[in-house]
Amino acid sequence: MDEFKTSSELKQDAREMLKGRWKDAVLMNLLPALLGIATLALLVVGIATFSASTSDYFATESTYGDIEYEDRGAYSDSDVLYEDENSYNDTNDTRVTFVQNLFTTIITTGMSFAFLTAFRDPGYKIRPLRDAFQVFSKKYFLGVFLIYIVSSLFIVLWTLLFFIPGLIKSYSYSQAYLIYKDHADHPNTEKVSAINCITESRELMDGHKGRLFALDLSFIGWYLIGFLTLGIGFLWITPYTTAARTAFYNDLVGGTPTETDMEWDEDWEDEEWNDSLI
Repeated sequence: MDEFKTSSELKQDAREMLKGRWKDAVLMNLLPALLGIATLALLVVGIATFSASTSDYFATESTYGDIEYEDRGAYSDSDVLYEDENSYNDTNDTRVTFVQNLFTTIITTGMSFAFLTAFRDPGYKIRPLRDAFQVFSKKYFLGVFLIYIVSSLFIVLWTLLFFIPGLIKSYSYSQAYLIYKDHADHPNTEKVSAINCITESRELMDGHKGRLFALDLSFIGWYLIGFLTLGIGFLWITPYTTAARTAFYNDLVGGTPTETDMEWDEDWEDEEWNDSLI
């Protein structure tokens, strides 16, 4: 039976890998964070501008409403506009959340890609800007984007049943991005789809979801420190947690790229499709 590292050992591996790389790791986290804040600020300003314009409309309606709408009943055009505004804001909130989550996932994935390379190549030097945005390259972007969309859809569907199944599946699919990197970095392997990576992650995490959950729980104290420092602490905490999770994957696959044969065959969809959703 294979023996895997404990949470303490994985965190120790993360600290050793980050030794001498903390400055670059923090910069890798800082630059995208600032861009993300700027992007979010622009979206918030846009929503605030729309809200201000509709508020002016409501003020005008309230001034003349008794004269113009006294014979038109309780349900006036301003009520319709108010409902439209709520619908607009809800839609924009969803879009902002989607963009923010996607951007965060892409940057975090870029960090984990860099850390995985550093774990396997002790001499690797982190390039903060290039490594942080490496997922936007032709080599990685489409695969990572599709994994994000498909895995998010699966998790949402499981969460509709109950919160716990959705949480379990999020851990089942958690290694899909790093699995994709291992395939993408080795041109001798067949091209792999998002479904393939998610399925392989589910199989790889069989019996290991509790270990990763325990690793995440071990950072609760650090998360508290991050909130107490008004988020500043996360500049160091996020690279640390990301490195530890990457160490978990590296330990899980034995420190080498996965070698699972991911070739498609004509019967895959019929035989494996239902199983890939479980």
